[in-house]
Amino acid sequence: MDKIVLSGMEFYGYHGVLKEEKRVGQPFIIGVEMFLDLLPAGVTDDLTKTVHYGEAYLAVKKIVEAENFDLIEALAQRIGEILLQEYPLQKVRVIVDKPLAPVPGGNLAARIEIEREK
Repeated sequence: MDKIVLSGMEFYGYHGVLKEEKRVGQPFIIGVEMFLDLLPAGVTDDLTKTVHYGEAYLAVKKIVEAENFDLIEALAQRIGEILLQEYPLQKVRVIVDKPLAPVPGGNLAARIEIEREK
């Protein structure tokens, strides 16, 4: 299966269970793998036969920066839903990194990964 990979997308968002996370915000690093048949685009050199990754980037950016979730699992789910809805994907994999996740006594890097199919 072919895929388009967007990795290392860095955004600032207000996701988390703690009040302080919702007030101050923090960075999030998002990666997506969009699975689809890329043969038509490769043969025709036609952008309409693939996913315009600039537009996909903007869709992810809008979700991370404009919406709010308690859980990064919910953030990943929303990203996956929108990408599957907006683009001719067969499957999507979403990775959400929360590099400054607060824990008692400090921070740790938390990551979740999900896969969703049509």
